[in-house]
Amino acid sequence: MKRKRPARARKMDANELREKAKRGRKKEGPVRLKKESFRTMVASKIVFVNQSWLGPRIAWTENARFSRSLSSKQTSMKMPSFSLGSHQARFVRDSNCALKKKVEVLPRDMELLNAWNDEYNGVVIASTSLPRCANAFASLLRASLSFWKSKGKKGIWLKLYEKQAELVPIAIQEGFKYHDAEAGYVMLTYWIPNDEPCLLPYGPSHQIGVAGFVINHNKHILVVKEKCSGTCSGVWKLPTGYINKSEELFSGAIREVKEETGIDTTFLELVAFRHVHRVAFEKSDLLFVCMLKPLSSEIKIDENEIQDAKWTTMDQLLSQQFYKEDKMSKTVIEICMAAYENTYTGFIAHQVTSKFDGKLSYLYYKDFNNN
Repeated sequence: MKRKRPARARKMDANELREKAKRGRKKEGPVRLKKESFRTMVASKIVFVNQSWLGPRIAWTENARFSRSLSSKQTSMKMPSFSLGSHQARFVRDSNCALKKKVEVLPRDMELLNAWNDEYNGVVIASTSLPRCANAFASLLRASLSFWKSKGKKGIWLKLYEKQAELVPIAIQEGFKYHDAEAGYVMLTYWIPNDEPCLLPYGPSHQIGVAGFVINHNKHILVVKEKCSGTCSGVWKLPTGYINKSEELFSGAIREVKEETGIDTTFLELVAFRHVHRVAFEKSDLLFVCMLKPLSSEIKIDENEIQDAKWTTMDQLLSQQFYKEDKMSKTVIEICMAAYENTYTGFIAHQVTSKFDGKLSYLYYKDFNNN
């Protein structure tokens, strides 16, 4: 039995082909984006954002009309709301600034700089979490200042490190003022109330120095001759120097004597201190005179700091023309000798605890319990 050939398919004309194509598109439906990610077109740049991020919503501030017109024409491309964590938001801000300088990411829900409140109704900005992009920093700083003003805050503290130096002009432009600076950073402050005088403390105003009065059992005094030129040029005087950061007064005196002369000493008492103003760099100066007991006698000078050192008597020391003309320096030597001869009592360092910070510190006073 012969098989019947299947009927040959009839050729469709152009109209029938178009109708078939339309029916196919209706069945497939509109193309949908994946839920995991979406694309937002801004100023001809495409940024991928993970929808699972959490945090404040971020709105693009430039080319908003283009975005709205694009989303209205293509409903499948409508930009959904999304959230970013603090580190992701910072990444998007910094990346956006790198793509186009004019485009910034600004917070819709007022994202602020990381900071904490101090005990004087002020704010300390967290320096280590500042945005790397200057434009983003400027935007967040303005928003933060506006927020802190609304909350009645007063003093704002901003510490910027060397690697953040490009942010300093931005802060100055917003009204911050220089407070102090050290190697590696600059501290800026901002006083918010316009109707109140600024109550923030001034920057460091004093230098703190120490002098070591070292006298042995023969009543010989350890003196040095400085290398630098000036009023003390060629004068035999007590070893002096500035204390280091977080260094005790007596520790600084012991160290300076050791560095300049090689003599080991131990602290006995604080004999006197001098307070003078407008000295180096227009700062005030405090000099604390410490009586030290020598533990060695062989002098080994530091040629980088001093010209010479020796042991001398009080009469030889005061016979110099300098001490005849400088009453203060002469009085210091006389007080030190009186303390050595027990006709004058200086201040002893007593270690006590303060409730203000809960730490041990030294309080200098005369030992009145033995009187």
